[in-house]
Amino acid sequence: MPSLLAGCTPWPEEFVDRYWAAGHWRGNTLDDLLRGWAHQYGPRTALVHGADRVTYAQLNRRVDRMSAALRMRGLRPGQRAVVQLPNVPDVVVTVFALMRAGVIPVLCPLTHRGPEVAHLVRVAQAVAYVGPATHRGFDHTAMCAGIAARRPFLRRVFTWEPPGTTSPYGGLTTDPAGCQYSPLSLLDEAPGPALTLDARQVAFFLVGEDGEGTLRLVPRTHNDYDCQLRAAAASVALTQDDVYLAALPADSPLALGCPGIMGTLSVGGTVVLAESAEPAACLDSLVRERVTLTSVTASVARLWLGQLGAREADLSALRIIQVGGERPTAEHVPADAAGSSERPLADRLGPQLRRRLQQVFVMAEGPLTLTRPGDPDETVRTTQGRPLSADDEIRVVGADGQEVPAGEPGELLARGPSTVRGYYRAPGHDERRFTPDGYFRTGVLARRTAAGDLVVTHGRAGPPGVTGRGGAHPFPGGS
Repeated sequence: MPSLLAGCTPWPEEFVDRYWAAGHWRGNTLDDLLRGWAHQYGPRTALVHGADRVTYAQLNRRVDRMSAALRMRGLRPGQRAVVQLPNVPDVVVTVFALMRAGVIPVLCPLTHRGPEVAHLVRVAQAVAYVGPATHRGFDHTAMCAGIAARRPFLRRVFTWEPPGTTSPYGGLTTDPAGCQYSPLSLLDEAPGPALTLDARQVAFFLVGEDGEGTLRLVPRTHNDYDCQLRAAAASVALTQDDVYLAALPADSPLALGCPGIMGTLSVGGTVVLAESAEPAACLDSLVRERVTLTSVTASVARLWLGQLGAREADLSALRIIQVGGERPTAEHVPADAAGSSERPLADRLGPQLRRRLQQVFVMAEGPLTLTRPGDPDETVRTTQGRPLSADDEIRVVGADGQEVPAGEPGELLARGPSTVRGYYRAPGHDERRFTPDGYFRTGVLARRTAAGDLVVTHGRAGPPGVTGRGGAHPFPGGS
């Protein structure tokens, strides 16, 4: 399989043929899909952020004009750009605009600072950075200046400012290292001829963390992510009448595509962007926008529960609340004011929310399992469900690499049409994290029930050659 970049591991041809024949891969690039969504759902609301509303037609037009401006600024197909933005409409516009220009976004958590961002810039050889000028007291522009002075390939910085504010850095400046700085809002040019892109190539990079504490770039192709979006949307019967609240960061695997932001857009639904998972604001959004689906970690769910107990909230529209990243069934909370004993979070959700619970296990590298709306209550309460499709293969193995019987814990291994075959430019690490037959060693301990559902445990299983806290956190960037 051809790859846009040297340093990416392709799927073997026999698996490529299998995934195409099964219809998992269809040859659609994500930016082309957006064009189709805009044509089909044009006047419908795609994005909501506070009082701002963006239709599908407006979203596609903004992507077109920003993409043209990026090309005018010298960015070329195959180059990489680090994107570090809060949950605002510009994060969606920027990611799609970069892809439409053939530039590969590196979706970087906003919490990362100089050392982490410099590492990602170095590994990706990123030529551009898109992020806030400053955010919550941290000067991202100064951070970029320091990186540019040491990394000669970083030469374009586009700074985001909240609406109604002015960049302190002016319209266009160049620092002593030759790096140019300009406001993101100036990226607006009349679109030219569309580029021809290949769906088999890398669409964007997610950021994963290995058991050694090193950030790794996870290459997601157009084909494999489109496959995930369709399957995840189908698993919850997502339609254009659904409203998704993105309470977690847009760069997180759960919020991005499980089905998340992109999956909701794929069916013509509405995405409500929240810049924080802070309970009061999110609960107000749930009620005001009649949200039908949202995703949280167990720790965020605990915060929301505290607010729900103190106020009346009409959550009648909410049909699914996804909980991922931590096992809510194993997550205990302090006794309540009446002195009752500790109970699992899934039980604390209460009848109003528990009947809408969906447990999810997801990693940036692609493994994704979830319970289904029609599953028995006990399955939803106690497991992380099943993979998206029959071609998503999972194994639970012992230290000897052999599968363990149902009910016994072991390391979770996974491969499939949406699970990568290697990190970017990390061949030595790939030898430890991927088996010779292509299974990804998640580093996560799990067991399978007699019915075949997956139960993720608290422990971590270190792949061969990895010491200390082995494996990757099942929800990189999560709370």
